[in-house]
Amino acid sequence: MESRNRQTRKASRLPVRVHCWDVLYCLWTVCELRRQASQLGVPAAVLAVKMVLERLMEITGSKEVMEDGDERRGLLSFSQRVQLCVLLESSKQLLSQGAFCPKLLWQEYRRDQRLPQLEVVYHLHFYNILTLKYILESDEGVRLWLVSQLKALCSWSPPQGEGETNEVQQKVLSTVVGVLVGTGFELSHELAAADRRISLLCCSVLDEMLFWLLDTVEESQTPENAGAGAELWIQIFDASLCGVSASADALQRFFTHSLTQTLTYKPRLTVSDAVTLQNEWTFAKASRLVTSLFRKLAVIFSVEQLLCHLQQVLETHEVNWKHVLCFLSTLLVYSPCAQLSLRELLSRLLSSAFEGYDLENMITAFLLARQGALEGPGIFPSYSDWFKMSFGGGSGYHATSKKSLVFLLKFLSDLVPYEPPQYLKVHILHPPYIPVKHRSLLMEYVSLAKTRLADLKESVEDMGLYEDVSGTGGASAQCQASQDVEKAVSLFESTGRISATVMEASIFRRPYFLTRFLPALLTQRVLPVKADTRMSFIEALRKADKIPAAQYSSYVEACQKQRQQDSGAVCLDTNDDPLDVLKIQLQEFTELLVEGNEGEMSAQLSRISHTLSVIFPGCPDEPIGQTVIELHINTPLSPELHIKVVNMILRNFCQCTLDASRANPPNKQSLWASRFVSVLLGNTQLLSSLIHRLWDLFHNQGSSLSAAHLLGLAAFAVHLHATMSHGPLVQLVPPILPKPVPVGEALSLALVCSTHTNMLFCVRLCVAAVCYGICRGDSLPQQQQQDYIPNSLYKKLLYIIPRLLPEARRTPITASGPVSEYQEENLPSLWSSATDTSSTWRKTAWHLWRHPAFCQLQHTPQYQLLFSEWLANELRVQRSEDALSDPERQEYQQWACLELYLSRPVEQGGCGGDMKNLCSHLLNAIMDQHLSVQTLEMLDHRVSGTGTCLPDILSIVQELVYEMELTDLSGSHRSRADLCDFLFDLVSERCFSSSSATSSASLSISGELSLQHTLNTWNRVLLALPATLFIQVKTEGGRTSLECNKLIEHVNQHQRKACSPAGLLSCHLTAHLLRGVLCASVRCGGRSAEEVNKAWTQISRHCPLLLVSTVHWWERLSPVLLSLWHRLCDGEPLPEQLQLLTDCQKWACSVEKGLSSPAPAAAALLLAASLHRAWRDCGCNNQGFCTALNMLRPERGIQYQQVLVFLLFLCVNDYLSALLYPPEKSHEKAWTLCTDLLAVLVDSADWLLIFKSNEQGVYQAITMVTSNEFTRLMPWAFYSLLLQLSAELLQRAVCCPGFLHTAVLCYISLLQLFLEGHTPTPTTGHSDNQMEPSQVLSHAKQFLLRAISQTSPAALSSSQIRQLESQCADLDPEVAAALSVHLDPHSLSPEMDFL
Repeated sequence: MESRNRQTRKASRLPVRVHCWDVLYCLWTVCELRRQASQLGVPAAVLAVKMVLERLMEITGSKEVMEDGDERRGLLSFSQRVQLCVLLESSKQLLSQGAFCPKLLWQEYRRDQRLPQLEVVYHLHFYNILTLKYILESDEGVRLWLVSQLKALCSWSPPQGEGETNEVQQKVLSTVVGVLVGTGFELSHELAAADRRISLLCCSVLDEMLFWLLDTVEESQTPENAGAGAELWIQIFDASLCGVSASADALQRFFTHSLTQTLTYKPRLTVSDAVTLQNEWTFAKASRLVTSLFRKLAVIFSVEQLLCHLQQVLETHEVNWKHVLCFLSTLLVYSPCAQLSLRELLSRLLSSAFEGYDLENMITAFLLARQGALEGPGIFPSYSDWFKMSFGGGSGYHATSKKSLVFLLKFLSDLVPYEPPQYLKVHILHPPYIPVKHRSLLMEYVSLAKTRLADLKESVEDMGLYEDVSGTGGASAQCQASQDVEKAVSLFESTGRISATVMEASIFRRPYFLTRFLPALLTQRVLPVKADTRMSFIEALRKADKIPAAQYSSYVEACQKQRQQDSGAVCLDTNDDPLDVLKIQLQEFTELLVEGNEGEMSAQLSRISHTLSVIFPGCPDEPIGQTVIELHINTPLSPELHIKVVNMILRNFCQCTLDASRANPPNKQSLWASRFVSVLLGNTQLLSSLIHRLWDLFHNQGSSLSAAHLLGLAAFAVHLHATMSHGPLVQLVPPILPKPVPVGEALSLALVCSTHTNMLFCVRLCVAAVCYGICRGDSLPQQQQQDYIPNSLYKKLLYIIPRLLPEARRTPITASGPVSEYQEENLPSLWSSATDTSSTWRKTAWHLWRHPAFCQLQHTPQYQLLFSEWLANELRVQRSEDALSDPERQEYQQWACLELYLSRPVEQGGCGGDMKNLCSHLLNAIMDQHLSVQTLEMLDHRVSGTGTCLPDILSIVQELVYEMELTDLSGSHRSRADLCDFLFDLVSERCFSSSSATSSASLSISGELSLQHTLNTWNRVLLALPATLFIQVKTEGGRTSLECNKLIEHVNQHQRKACSPAGLLSCHLTAHLLRGVLCASVRCGGRSAEEVNKAWTQISRHCPLLLVSTVHWWERLSPVLLSLWHRLCDGEPLPEQLQLLTDCQKWACSVEKGLSSPAPAAAALLLAASLHRAWRDCGCNNQGFCTALNMLRPERGIQYQQVLVFLLFLCVNDYLSALLYPPEKSHEKAWTLCTDLLAVLVDSADWLLIFKSNEQGVYQAITMVTSNEFTRLMPWAFYSLLLQLSAELLQRAVCCPGFLHTAVLCYISLLQLFLEGHTPTPTTGHSDNQMEPSQVLSHAKQFLLRAISQTSPAALSSSQIRQLESQCADLDPEVAAALSVHLDPHSLSPEMDFL
C-alpha cells in the first residue's frame, strides 16, 4: 500500500502537457495506457486513478463549471451528470481490464478530509465501481459526512423546471437508505465484530435522520414552515425498498425500530401532562407530517400487530405521549377495523390492571380510550359510553371485590387535579357501579370532583340548564350557555312563555344566569326589522326584570354598531373563514374520491369534522345514542351560516355520489359514503340542521330538484338511515306521532302522497333510494342489507307503484329463483337504469318492481305494507288533484281491496280471505280518518281535510256489506244476524277503546271528544248502509220474529253519550233505525204489523232515548214511514204502536190548547215526551202550558203524576242544555217551565227521584235518555232550580217527604263535582237570576243547613243519618255535625247534656 502511495505521489508530479482526461479519452486501448504509464514509471492503475480523479474534481469541484452560481447546490447539473456518467462508464471499462483501482480512487478522493458529494457516491455505487457498503466499511468518518449530506440533500429543492433532477434526488436518497437498511437490519447470528459495528453505524445514521425529522416538525408550526426536507425524508419510508437493497424482514425490522424510536423520542411529557393536554393531540390538530410518517411506518403491518407493538412499547419504554396518542388517532382514522382491535386491547389492559392493581395499565387504558373518543362517534364510541360500558354495571372490571372498587376510586381521585372538567362531569353523572354498602367511597370521590370543578369555575352549576353531558373536551361553558339559549328560545317559540327552568335559574342560579346565560343570549348581531323569536324572548325577559338595564343598553348599542358596520361575518376562532376552509376541504375530498385514495379520504374526513366542530360549536362527544332531535316541520332553519354549511355538505355529497357512480355501482364502491355520513353524526346541532334541511327539500321543494339532486339525496338518506339505525330518534313538532321515531321514518313523513305532484316526486326519490340501497347492500349479509333499505321508503313504493303503474297490479310480488345469481347479473342494469338520464321513472320503477331483491323484502314483516297502512294512505289522497281519474281510482281501489289484500294472509297484513275482516279494516280506517286528516293538515297546511277519498272507501264498504247480505240470505237468518252482530260489536269495540283511558264515571275531555268523533263517523257509515242490517230476524220453531236487543244496547251504551243536544238522536239517524224496523218486518211474512208492534213495545220499554227522539221528530217522520209502510205492505194501515205515536201527539196538542180529552193508553214517558214536544212547537206558551198542568194535576191519578215527573225531567234536561249551550236555547224559558212543574209536583215525593241516581224506581228510564255528563250535573240542577224558587214554594219543598235525604245526597254530589272540576263553565251574557257555580255551592250549603235545622228528627231514620254523616264527614264536617246535632240528639255524650 505504501508503495502504491509513493507511485501515486510520483505520478502527481509528472508534467502534464495536455489535459489528463483528453489523453485518457484518446487512449482507447489499455495497451496505450500502460505504455504511457511505463514511460512515466508508474503502474497503469495509479495513472488511471490520477486521471479519473482529476477529471472528477474538474467536473464536480470547479467553480467555472457551476454555471448557475449556486455553490450550495445539492446535486450536479445536467451537463455535469452527463460528463460524470461518461467518466464512470470509461472507468468501469478500465476496471474490467484490470487497469483501474476503485479503492485507491476513494482513498485519493477523501485525501485532506475532502467531503464527498452524495450524488458522486451514488453514481459510484450505481456503476458498481465502489459500493456504498464498502464506503461505509472503509471510511471512518462516514457518519459525519453522510448525515450532513443527507440533511442537505433533503433540504435542497431543485430549481423549477428540472424534473430529471427531482428523479435523481429521489433515486439517490432511496438508494442510500436502502443500503443503510439492508446493512443495518439484516439479521444474522454469525456477524463478525466489524459487521456489527457497521450495522450499528447504519442504524445510528437512520436514527439521526429520524430525530432530525421529528425535531424539524416539532419546531415548525405548520407543514409549510417545516420545509420540503422533512416531507422528502418521510417519502423514503416506502415498502418499495424491499427487494432492492433490503429484504422484507430487514424492512419490517427497520419500520418497527423507527416506530419505536418515534414513540419514545424525547419522553419529556409526564402522564399528568398527557391527561391535561390530550384534547390538543387529535388527528385533525396533529401535524400532517407526523400523521404521514405514522402512515408510512404502519403500512406493512396489520392493525393487531401495530397495537400489540404499541402495548409492548408502553410496557417497556418511557414514551412521548403526544406521539403515542397521535399514532393511535392516525391508526383509527385510516383503519376502520382498528376500533374493534382497540376495544380488545383496552379490555386486556383493564383486566391486567385489576388483576395486579397495575396503575400503568390503568392509565394507559384511560388515555387510549379517551383518544379514540376524541376522534368522534364515527371512529370510536364516546368516552361516556366507554366508561359506562366498562364500569357502569355489576359485571364491570371493578365489581369483583372491595379492593377493586378502592383501586378504581383511588385511581380516579389521583387524576382529579389534572383532568379536564368534562371527564369529571362524566364520572359524576355516570358514576361507576358501587354496591350500596360501599356508596360512601363513591361519595368521597364525587365530593372531590365537585370541589375540583368549583376550583376550575366549572362546577356543577356550569353544567347548563338543559345540559346533555359531553365526555370530551372542546365544549366550553360559553358553548353550553349557547346551547341553553337555543333551547330556551325554542321553548319560548313553542309555548309563548319563558320556561320555568330559565325563571328558576334567574333566582336560584343567578351567577350562571348573569355571567353565562345572558351574555350568550345578548350576543351582538344585526337585528332584523321584524322581531324574531330571539328578540321576543329578550323583550319578555326584560319586561320580567330579568335583564339588568345596563347590560340591555350595551346589547342594543352593540347591535346598532353591528348594523352600521354591516359586518355579517360570523366570528369564529380560526384564522381563515371556516366556510372557505370547508369548501376547499370538501373539494379535496371529491378529488381524493375520484383518485380512490382510501387512507387520505379518511384523513380528509377527520379534517372536515374538525372544521364543522368550529362552525357548529357543540359538544363533540354528546351521547348520540340517547339523544332525541326535535324536528320543527313548520320552522325555517337558522342561522344563515348553518344553512350555507348544510347546503354545501349536501351538494358535495351529491357530486361525490355522481362521481363514484360513474366508475362503479354502489356495491363496488368503497365505504366513503358511510364514513362521510358518520362524520356528520358527531355534532347534534349539525345533525339537527341536516334533518331540518332534508325535511324542507323533501316536503316543500321536491318538484324543483334535478335528477342528480334526487340521486344524491336518496343515497344520503339511505346512509343516514343505516348509520343512525341505533342512534338518535326524531320527535316531530307539532307532535304528529305520539313518540320519537328513527330518522328514516321521520323523513318519510315529509313525502305526503296526497296529490299527483307529490306522488311523482315521492316515487322518484323512493325508487332512487331503494335502488341504491339494494345495490349498496348486495355484498353484505341479509340483516346488514336491510340497514341500507329504509322500510318506510320501501312501503311508499308498495303503495305508489301499483297506483301509478297498472301493469304492476298484474305482476304480483314474488321472490322466485336464486336471488343472488339474478342480482349478480341484474344489479348493474338496475343501477344503470336508476342513473340513466334518458330513462324515465316509469322504466326504473318497473325494473325495480320485478327485481328479486325487491320482491324478497316483501316477505319480511317490517317491509310489508299492511292493509291498514294502505287505507291510511288512500284516505289522504285529494280526489281533485289525484293522478287517477274517478274510474281509474275505482278500479285501483277494488283491485287493492278485493284482489290484493282480501286473499293475503293475516300475518302478512291482509285479511286471510275473510270478508268481515276486510270490512272491519275499512270501517276502522273510516273512523280513524279524522286523525289522518289532522295529521295531513299539520304536515301540509295547503291540504284540506275535505275532498279526500272517504266517499270512495265508503262506497266499497257498501258493496261489501251488500254482497255479504245477499250471500247470507242464501243461507240462514243466523248468518244475517251474525252480520248485524259484527257491525255492532265493531263499533262497540271502537267506542270502548276511545274511552278506555278514563273511567266510565268520569270521562276526560279528550276521551269524550274521541268518543264523539268515533260515533259521528260511525253514524255516517250507519246511514250509508242498508237499514235492515241493524235489525236481527230470528227464526224459532218455524216462526220468524224481529230481534232489537243489539240495536237497543247500542243506542243505550253509545249513541246516548254523543247526542247533541243531549237526550235527542238526530232526525236522520232516528228515521234510519225506524226504517230498519219496518223493512225487516217484511221478512216475517204476513205478520209484519204484529212484529212491528212487538219491536216498538220492546223499544219503548228498554230504549227510552229512541222513544223520546221518535216523538220529537214524529211530525217529520210520520209521512216518510207511512209511505214506506204502504209500499211494503200494499196499503195496510200503520201498526198500532206507531199509530199510538200519532194519537199521543194529537192528545198533547189538545191539552196544550186547554181541551180536555182522555189520555191514550200509552207509557207515561211517551205521553210526557208528546207534551214536551207540543210545548216546544207552540213556542213555549207559558199560559197554555199552565192550563195543561192544571188539567194533569197529580190528584187526578198516578198516571198523570208519572207523566208530570217525566216531563219535569225533560224540562230539567232542557235547562241544563240551555246553560251549557246558550246559543241553542233560552235557559230562562226552561227555568220557568221547571218552576211551573215544581209548583204542581212539590208536595209529591216522586219529583225527587229524578235527582237520585240509584233510587228512581219507575223513573229508571230517565238514566237511559240523557248523557252521562247531564246525569252527573243533576245535583247541580237541583240546587240551581231550588235556590231560585219563591220562599213559599221552597218551604213546601222542604216539607216534602224524603226531601232532606235527597238534598244532602245532592249536596255531596255537588261538592264532588266541584272537587273534580266538572261544574258548568259560566257563560257570557247570563241573566241576573243565573248564579255562578261557586254561588250555587255556597248558597246550597246555607240552604241545607237551614233545612236541617227546620226538619223534624223523625224525617230520617237512624240508618239514613249514619249513612249521610259518614258521606259528609270528609267532604263537609260542618254539615255532618249539623246532621248529628239536630237530627240525632242521642248521639251526644252524657258530658254534653249540660248544654
